[in-house]
Amino acid sequence: MGSACIKVTKYFLFLFNLLFFILGAVILGFGVWILADRSSFISVLQTSSSSLSMGGYIFIGVGAVTMLMGFLGCIGAVNEVRCLLGLYFAFLLVILVVQVAAGILFYLNVGKLKQEMGSIVTELIRNYNSSREDSLQEAWDYVQAQVKCCGWVSFYNWTDNAELMSRAEVTYPCSCEDKGQEDDSLFPRKGFCEAPGNSTQSGNSPEDWPVYKEGCMEKVQAWLQENLGIILGVCGGVAVIELLGMLLSICLCRHVHAEDYSKVPKY
Repeated sequence: MGSACIKVTKYFLFLFNLLFFILGAVILGFGVWILADRSSFISVLQTSSSSLSMGGYIFIGVGAVTMLMGFLGCIGAVNEVRCLLGLYFAFLLVILVVQVAAGILFYLNVGKLKQEMGSIVTELIRNYNSSREDSLQEAWDYVQAQVKCCGWVSFYNWTDNAELMSRAEVTYPCSCEDKGQEDDSLFPRKGFCEAPGNSTQSGNSPEDWPVYKEGCMEKVQAWLQENLGIILGVCGGVAVIELLGMLLSICLCRHVHAEDYSKVPKY
């Protein structure tokens, strides 16, 4: 292999490892987002679903190891350290296998995750307490206000809440209120609100609630599918970089093995 070709291989490998390091940081960021997000529907799932929490930890672990491998690959490529290049190739192979296995497992459990969503939200709505401070309730209020929906299948899901239906006046979930195009608040109201001008109403009829009529199921599932596509896309990009890095590291490692070792200091 000519010296010019070796230089090109070496600096291409350095460039790929730099990109590899950045993509590893992105994967780690996804994992931190899954575990730390408290203002969207992912908070409801993360708190109630152990599989999603485990997925967040897996993303953090894979991202951290990927960043470390990118760093070691950069050093091995620039200095042509054969030991680091071999270690880099071995770890890349392990990471690639783990990523493929995790991606397949995650894809096969999408249906289960959607079922969990329905049961989690239904239970949350049924036990919603307007006088209690709860992070899950606040997250769901945020989802309903931002996505502009009410309940899971429809707003009638809220009729399962005993506290709400026990009100004598027309009372509805505040975060479900349909304010039209002017509803741009980042901090939705929590708890239950009484509809104005209904003091003579004999009961709390859902048909009189000024709320969004559409449920959140389809919109939330579309949101989850969209974000899942982004995550899998990033992982696919990292896998391509890994394959290229493995190929270049093997080429460079073979060159280093065939080089004249008279330049190596003798002790």
